[in-house]
Amino acid sequence: MGDIHELDNNSSSIASSTPATSIMGDSEKLDHSSSSIASSTPPTPIVVDLEEHSPGYDAPAAQKWLVVFTTSFLTLTACFSSTSLLAAADQIAEEFGTQANTINYSSAGLLFAMGLSSFVWGPIIPLCGRLYAWNACIIALLGWTLAASFAPNLETFILFRVLSGFQGTFFHVTGQAIIAEYFPPVRRGAATGLFLCGPVLGPPLGPLVAGVITTYTTWRVVLWVQSGMVALGLILSLIFLQKGGKAATLKHPSIRDLLHIWNPIRIISLMRYPNLLLTNVACALVSWSGYALMSSPGHLLRTQYNLNSPTLVGLFYLSPAGGFLAGSVLGGFSSDRSVKLWIEQRGGIRLPQDRLRSGFLSWFVIIPLASLLFGWGLDRHVGGLALPIVSAFFASAALLEAFAGLATYCAEVMPLNRQEAIASKYIVQYTGSALATMFTGPIVDTIGVGLQSSISAFLGCAAGGLCVLVALYGVNMQDWVHRRWPAKAMMPRNEEDLGDGASLDHVEPVLEKNFQLRLNAALPCPPRGALLLV
Repeated sequence: MGDIHELDNNSSSIASSTPATSIMGDSEKLDHSSSSIASSTPPTPIVVDLEEHSPGYDAPAAQKWLVVFTTSFLTLTACFSSTSLLAAADQIAEEFGTQANTINYSSAGLLFAMGLSSFVWGPIIPLCGRLYAWNACIIALLGWTLAASFAPNLETFILFRVLSGFQGTFFHVTGQAIIAEYFPPVRRGAATGLFLCGPVLGPPLGPLVAGVITTYTTWRVVLWVQSGMVALGLILSLIFLQKGGKAATLKHPSIRDLLHIWNPIRIISLMRYPNLLLTNVACALVSWSGYALMSSPGHLLRTQYNLNSPTLVGLFYLSPAGGFLAGSVLGGFSSDRSVKLWIEQRGGIRLPQDRLRSGFLSWFVIIPLASLLFGWGLDRHVGGLALPIVSAFFASAALLEAFAGLATYCAEVMPLNRQEAIASKYIVQYTGSALATMFTGPIVDTIGVGLQSSISAFLGCAAGGLCVLVALYGVNMQDWVHRRWPAKAMMPRNEEDLGDGASLDHVEPVLEKNFQLRLNAALPCPPRGALLLV
């Protein structure tokens, strides 16, 4: 406790020229009294946090949850298309005179484009404002989806499908930035978990809905249904997202300004932080496991169980859909609980990496066990369809239970660079998704679904190992970057306005740096004597 007391006093001296709200928790401020040093009474626990008290925190609860629903629904519509045509691949291939794998490759191209969407739409925010960029992105997604539904040949179909992907993760990135302005950190995990219901339900619902539709009509109706969902999302956004971030900050941009905001290095350079890079890679490994789970059932059910009806194949996806939904909700609340427990243990200090601890059981026990049961049950025809259905539910639930805390960590670890940090995550994450969609089928054909699921189980454990490293040494990793590149450690104040996320005008970059440098004295984990990356 004495170490924590010293941290409080040092932080107060650092902030002598800074408003008191600079290091402010959800309910208490730092005690600046000099008499606290001499007092033998342990100080009252406080919450040390670098995020400001956003005005959105005081919004009515109903408004907050409508914002969560609207943003989540838009991400659902974007992710719906990433797998919606997997169940219709044979029908599309027959119409265009090609192979089903070619159609799956187009879905992989769409996923890769989704990872790059922040490069396209993120820079539009300082030019037009967040809400204008958000709504324009919805309109673009609607247009490209309709164009793909009327494609006369394979080439134009693939072109419009890939172009529709360039809107995808902009909804993920900006949606999480909006949520961060409405929910304080100790409640943000639950909101993010509910927000993730959209992007995690989209992939399993896609082939489910498409399977039912293509049983009775053409695959083009699937894209028309998706277009209707996008149009509904646009209406919801116009009604409920009246306020949602900064207005345009570049009224009369110069050529230099335009080159700066479209410079991809702004996003890529953040991955010099080892903690952010490792969690991004963990997200990619989770995405591989999730999309491998989505890609293999349709192929296997047709070849091994002679289920040639698209409806029957689509119904199988109810199992992972339920698992994804349960895991995302449970993961959000469990990560919030982990944060609160570690705030109490540290005497009031909150670290974003604490929420990563909530997924350890899923990473190392449930995910590998369920993945192995799923794959080898199908491979050896053990347990009929019941075993893969049940194991798919638990595998998907565990993946999202662990992923909810991981996604929230990426959204809050760098509050001054929130938009760019989230965008960097989706670049790496959707690269993993695209690779899984492209190669799962050939891998299953070559080595079997049992070994393929063993690979997914190993990747899940590897993702958990990366999260353990960040949970133990995340602050030290950021400290190492701040020491090595002090001029680039924090975004300059005049560039912060070009970004997105919660406004932190009153937080001095030097305060954040010194705050992080002094945390080691207060950390109960890792244990005394552990290696510090400095």
